[in-house]
Formats: sequence, structure tokens, C-alpha cells
Amino acid sequence: MNESPLGKNVVEVDTTVPVWEQFFTVAPLVLIGTSEEDGSLDLAPKHMVTPMGLQNYFGFVCTPRHNTCSNIQRTGMFTVSYPTPSQVLVTSLAASPRQEQGGKPIIDYFKTFPAKQIDGHFIEDGYLFFECRHYKTIDGFGENCLITGEIIAAYADDKFLRHDEADDQETIHDSPLLAFLAPNRFAAIDHSNAFPFPSAMKK
Repeated sequence: MNESPLGKNVVEVDTTVPVWEQFFTVAPLVLIGTSEEDGSLDLAPKHMVTPMGLQNYFGFVCTPRHNTCSNIQRTGMFTVSYPTPSQVLVTSLAASPRQEQGGKPIIDYFKTFPAKQIDGHFIEDGYLFFECRHYKTIDGFGENCLITGEIIAAYADDKFLRHDEADDQETIHDSPLLAFLAPNRFAAIDHSNAFPFPSAMKK
């Protein structure tokens, strides 16, 4: 039997349905904070998130069906909280469905603190926090859109910051990171290795 031209053990993935639930991928997991029309807080977990280039821009995938999208269009701002592995249950509960009246009462039980430069809130005990001014929304990814923002303020738990006097692996071991293994699992990352960048590589 001839080996597949794609390589040993490589099989074709069904693209007649979305591919993303047919394998695992590693992603961050964050809580996007926005303000509802009545001034109440909304927190929504998102894992399709990424830096938008090497400057202070941030983006995430959303859908116009969610209040997160309409809240950002209305207010022009949002917050980003990065939870720790111990907060995975709280992060999950933020995805609870809304009541018929439109509210999400579970949010009232979250411990939060206010942003400084925008009207917004962060979840307590996270490790990284961004205040973002809406930059632009790009529609047309099926039923989804890409929302981007400029990071105008950022805060972090000092234990998670890189320091010259600390080894990067020790920092990650002592302060594990929460990873979402899409579509339905999570992991705490407490071990890493230095990436072997080519010596001549430039950003």
C-alpha cells in the first residue's frame, strides 16, 4: 500500500462542518467586561483572542447576537481579565444563559474592581488586566465578527510578570497559566521550555 502523499497518519478533516470541534487547540481564556444599557456589568468568557500585532492592540471573536458586541458598539470600550487556573469555575459560570428579562444574575456574585481610565470592571484575583478603547469591528466571518481594541491601560499581578532576576520557567512554575483546550477542556500550564529561535530572526 502506498503511503498517503500527506504523510503517515495524516487523514483528511471534514470541512462540510466547522473543523474546530474535531481536534484540540491551545488558546487563552479571558473574560471580556462590558456595560449593559442599564449600567450593569456583563462578563463573557472568550477563547478566540489574540494580540493584534506587536503594538498595544487586542482582538477577539464574538457574534452580533451577544450583548458583548452591542455593548462595545454603544460604549466604545471594554475590559479584559485573564483568570488563573483556580478561577476556571467562575469563568465558566460567566457563560450562564440570560434570563428572559435579559439579565444575567450570576454576575452579581462575582467579585470585581473598577478600571481606572474607562467605565468598566475586572474580575478579582486574575493575573492580567487590559482597559481597551474600541478600535474597529470587522464583520463577515460567517455569523461572527472580529472586535479589536487599543490597550490604553494594563495591569498585572507582579508574580506573573517577567523579571530580569527571575528565570522564565520558574515564573511559570510558580504562577501557572490557564489554557483553554478548545473545544471543551482546560489545563494549567506550569512547565515550559525556551523556544529555539534562529539567531538571525527578527520581529
